[in-house]
Amino acid sequence: MIRKSIFTVALTSLLFIQCNTNTDFVIAKDQVGKLQKSNTIEELETIFAADSIVRDTTLTRIGAAVKKINIYEKGGKQLLTLTPNTDSIPKIGIIRIYDPRYVTEKGVGLNSTFKDIEDKHTIKKITSALNNIVIFLKDSDAYFTIAKTELPSNLQYGSSTNIEAVQIPDNAKIKYMMVGWD
Repeated sequence: MIRKSIFTVALTSLLFIQCNTNTDFVIAKDQVGKLQKSNTIEELETIFAADSIVRDTTLTRIGAAVKKINIYEKGGKQLLTLTPNTDSIPKIGIIRIYDPRYVTEKGVGLNSTFKDIEDKHTIKKITSALNNIVIFLKDSDAYFTIAKTELPSNLQYGSSTNIEAVQIPDNAKIKYMMVGWD
């Protein structure tokens, strides 16, 4: 009886550890889940063998480059959109994250807030666009977009406004999460 309960505890612990060390959704230096920065576009079929890959089919010319590649789970949930670079051996240039399970090594993802970004990462710079601000990190290839509607009203209009971290509310939600490997 004691051996059986020890075995059960050991097995449960092993399963718990395995579930919590799953790197399929971790964004680290030169890595987004199963993807590595060094992977070529041709390797996607192998990397995402258990998932569905949908390539942009609007281009009909022979030899034309694919503009976007969408990755879906078999159940239909979108995980990522990949934009290839234009090198002679195409690799992934930009990744847009759709699935909130993808998080940085420090635990920041789509369900995080600006406070989470600020507390867990070092901000390299903040740029302002027409409707959004983009937050670039020093310690990661990931960057985050926050809608200007999340900001105080005096910062919501105009693209030339310099916005600093202290002006962004802690509870500002992330609109997009992307990784740039260009």
